[in-house]
Amino acid sequence: MVTGAFVQFTKVSLAFGGRDILKEVSLNLASGSRAALAGVNGSGKSTLMKVIAGKLAPDSGERTARKGSRVSYLPQSVIAPTSSAGGNRTLREEAETAYQAVIDMLGVMEGIGRTLETAASEDSRTGALLEEYHTLQAAVENSGYYRREQSIAQVLSGLGFSQADLDRPVEAFSGGWQMRIALAKVLLEAPDILLLDEPTNYLDIEARSWLENWLRSFPGGCLLVSHDRYFLNVTVTEVYELFNGSLKRYAGNYSDYEKVREAALETLRKRYALQQEEIARSEALINRFRYKASKAALVQERIKKLEKLEKIELPESLKKISITLPPPPHSGRIALTLRGIGKRYGSRQVLAGLDLDLESGERLLVAGRNGAGKSTLLRILSGADREYEGSLHYGAGMAPGYFSQDAAEAMTGINPACGAAGGAFSVLEYLEAEAPSALIPKVRDMLGAFLFRGDDVYKPVSVLSGGEKSRLALLRMLLKPVNLLILDEPTNHLDIYSKDILLDALTQFTGTVIFVSHDRAFMEALSTKTLELAPPSSGGPATARLFYGGYGYYLERREREAGSREAAPLEASGQPDAGSAACLRNRSKQRQSAIRRLERREGEILTALDTLETEKAVLEAELALPRVYSSPDAAREVKLRLDEVTATVEATTREWEAAAEDLERAKTAPCF
Repeated sequence: MVTGAFVQFTKVSLAFGGRDILKEVSLNLASGSRAALAGVNGSGKSTLMKVIAGKLAPDSGERTARKGSRVSYLPQSVIAPTSSAGGNRTLREEAETAYQAVIDMLGVMEGIGRTLETAASEDSRTGALLEEYHTLQAAVENSGYYRREQSIAQVLSGLGFSQADLDRPVEAFSGGWQMRIALAKVLLEAPDILLLDEPTNYLDIEARSWLENWLRSFPGGCLLVSHDRYFLNVTVTEVYELFNGSLKRYAGNYSDYEKVREAALETLRKRYALQQEEIARSEALINRFRYKASKAALVQERIKKLEKLEKIELPESLKKISITLPPPPHSGRIALTLRGIGKRYGSRQVLAGLDLDLESGERLLVAGRNGAGKSTLLRILSGADREYEGSLHYGAGMAPGYFSQDAAEAMTGINPACGAAGGAFSVLEYLEAEAPSALIPKVRDMLGAFLFRGDDVYKPVSVLSGGEKSRLALLRMLLKPVNLLILDEPTNHLDIYSKDILLDALTQFTGTVIFVSHDRAFMEALSTKTLELAPPSSGGPATARLFYGGYGYYLERREREAGSREAAPLEASGQPDAGSAACLRNRSKQRQSAIRRLERREGEILTALDTLETEKAVLEAELALPRVYSSPDAAREVKLRLDEVTATVEATTREWEAAAEDLERAKTAPCF
């Protein structure tokens, strides 16, 4: 690794067709840099990463780098490695290809050594060759090449591979594991600058935690693109935002950036709204008097003014969008009851003896390592898998809705209204055919919230990518009036903005939610109970434990247990002893009641705040009217009203902040 390595770009521009993707972009990445690259989908983040990696040449601009600085790049998707000439490479052999640059250096050193053996001592090249040899030798020693077996084992284990996987052929791994292999190789290269585009895709929570720790100790610089807010918060210290082709730097982690950016965006939204009102008034006047000769001069003046107006562009993703799920059908107090649930695949026991009682209105997170049986359990709960041991009983009136990544594979042919193939319909037509009548006017906004924006809504369903089909399948399921949502990785293929919209909708949903996710912020915000599944130990059965609290509470309990093994374990069924279970249930109900009360209070304050902000915007617009600012008395009156409203906005904002803190404390407080 080069000491003081850096890569710097100055005034880099790139256009595709008539669209400017990058407009005089400048940034600097150096050893120790911890930066995130933010921006809405389609803003050009992956394009900029390719430019920095040298995979794509810009139209103009300068690139400066310290000599010898190495840049490694992980794209969003990778192609599975092809077979080597002698057959399939094993995982261990594939990981070793990360050291190809070092192997090349060793080859150069060997060539220099042969030259020095035959060169005369007075040869003028000897000194230069010796210097080059020693430089390469130092680079090889610093590369970790001679400790590569240990490094390979450490990185592959951290990313979830087992010891037995090391000798498996690479081609035997699925697409998600191929991404992990590609990530492992990039990390093992130990570059000076690391570019990671969506590295947490296909990683479970354990692998994400390992990667977070690896990045903290990485001495080089890194630039990350990710839709995982928690991952960015714990790994970066600065954020570069790509917006309308321009790049702006914000100090701090991702949440710090969001706070500063939201204030700027709110101002932009208000300016946009005021300008749209002005445009609408001008267009109305033009249409009204277009054919009146006496108003021709006025009409022409307004037309010229509109033509010269520098319009404020507000991307679709920055417009405030919220989605409301259909009201859930009425149901009884109990959502479902499981007794002795077991599942076996051949000789492999995935689930065994699982008991669970879940009340309506709960939001249950199913947690556990890959292979623990999370998706298997959700398939059983949804009715998609009926080949299991034990019994499952839904409560009175329960109507389940199920989403999994497999749903994307069945996007065609699932709606009879779309014909045999289904794919001939556009995204908009498809969803309108699926939506209840009351929600049809909101379908366009809902599609925008799930990243179908602009002309994307007119795409035929048949040409959608896997990620697009997944988002459409999720939205289709959410439109159904159900009271039990079973969601397997619902946040895959969503950006942070869309995750927040989904989270808000699910939080307001009064039915029951059972879900699996690898997004820590999403899990912490949504869950009210946590069911931990643990894969069977050697020869033993799988185990399950129920925690009467959300994911944050679950992690606290795990940490306490790790620190003190004297704590009494929960029963394998997931239930505490009878006395403590009753106590915990009572306290859990009290806690949930308090949380719902605080959520209602926060909602009331936010509604009042929205009304005040609207009133403030109206007064600001009124103050800019000629009839007001030209009259001292009128201007004074409006200004007084504006000051009063502004003061009320500030007071209400403080009240909301206090309510939000109370709500956060209630959500994270222990249940016992």
